[in-house]
Amino acid sequence: MRHRVMGKKLGRNGAQRKGLKLALTRALLEHGRIRTTRAKADFVRAHVEKLITLAKRGKSQENPARLVHAQRLAASRLNNDRGMVHKLFNEIAPRFENRVGGYTRILRLDPRKGDSAEMVLLELTEREA
Repeated sequence: MRHRVMGKKLGRNGAQRKGLKLALTRALLEHGRIRTTRAKADFVRAHVEKLITLAKRGKSQENPARLVHAQRLAASRLNNDRGMVHKLFNEIAPRFENRVGGYTRILRLDPRKGDSAEMVLLELTEREA
């Protein structure tokens, strides 16, 4: 039985899953869209949405201590990449200021040739011009 079992394993051990999530998250935040399999897109989508919400809440608070706390939390989840945290808080979060949720979208593509895996395009809904 699978009672209360959360998440996908994706055929990897815990450290590999953590590295995959970090790599896909950083690629999506850096480029705005990534081409990947449906399972990996579903796996990383929730993580990215939570990061953007964290950045929005941190930017909206007038208390500077809350902003610093939010930035440190985001940095810990992005492997302490200062450039990525700066981009998340100063470029990505302001774009989603008026949106309550749904920061990403998944668009279906043709299956992959080699193994016929379902491929998708995972992208941020508010893209930069």
